[in-house]
Amino acid sequence: MKNKILILLAIFVIVLFIADVCLGTVFIKPHKIWDVLIGANTNPSENYIITHLRLPRTVMAIITGAGLAIAGLLMQTLFRNPLAGPFVLGISSGAGLGVALVVMGSAVLGISTISGIGLVTASIIGSLLVMMLIILMSLRIKDTMGLLIIGLMVGSLSSAIVGILSYFSSSDELKRYVFWSLGSLGNLEWNDILILLTIFLIAMVLVIIILKPLNALLLGETYARSLGINIKSTRWIIIIITSLLAGSITAYAGPIAFIGLAVPHLARLILPTVNHKILIPTAILLGAVLLLICDIASQLPFSNYSIPINAVTSLLGAPIVIWLILRKRNLHF
Repeated sequence: MKNKILILLAIFVIVLFIADVCLGTVFIKPHKIWDVLIGANTNPSENYIITHLRLPRTVMAIITGAGLAIAGLLMQTLFRNPLAGPFVLGISSGAGLGVALVVMGSAVLGISTISGIGLVTASIIGSLLVMMLIILMSLRIKDTMGLLIIGLMVGSLSSAIVGILSYFSSSDELKRYVFWSLGSLGNLEWNDILILLTIFLIAMVLVIIILKPLNALLLGETYARSLGINIKSTRWIIIIITSLLAGSITAYAGPIAFIGLAVPHLARLILPTVNHKILIPTAILLGAVLLLICDIASQLPFSNYSIPINAVTSLLGAPIVIWLILRKRNLHF
């Protein structure tokens, strides 16, 4: 049964992948995708649309959905809190602060023009600084809930600084920051996709290493220690994985909401288990499916308009979480 569900989810990913490439302002027939990949398509406009616009965006949707789903699952396991998400450690807020300092503090920094690479660099630096801070704090704090509170406080502090910068920034600077915060899966080169894919694969290797400790953590740290699990190193690895995934994805796509929070619960609903050997591939596929659906919806197929991906994920993710709470009355592991 479990294998059948995983196969079905994989088929959904393939179908939605093709649909996401085909649908948009201009409809492209599915067989044209294969023609472009093998170099048999002689239509330059279709070649450009598929290879430079839609394929990168669709691959980005899969990496982003899968990465945020895994980060959210790890955070919920570490804190044993069903409302924990990939951004509870303040990684997203740090990335947002880095972008805000460059965009809205450009006049003070003496920067006249800001490129897309500049925004990504600022976001990466901001998320890395927060990640380093959280790792240093984890050396002093043994309680995971204390670490969660520090992460939330770092996020609040970053938001406060962003708020101050917003108050004193010009309308153009504020507009650019708001556009970044709304999220986007497009405007990426294949080099950017390759970087993200490399980070994702590194994170997955680390996840495989800690599969056994993840299952033990759900039963409590005391029980995990009795099994010989090194809680400190496991917590470090989880923080590093989450920081890599959430930080890099936020840097390139902006803060994508609700995917990391909703997908782990959907995975447990579809396959009622706490075994991470099953939950992790399920979450990867579900995250990809959900974000592909959101990306298709955000493009408003057959129209000249599109809406921010963050708005679509919130519109879809928030009702899912509310429905799960109403259905189960209380969320637990």
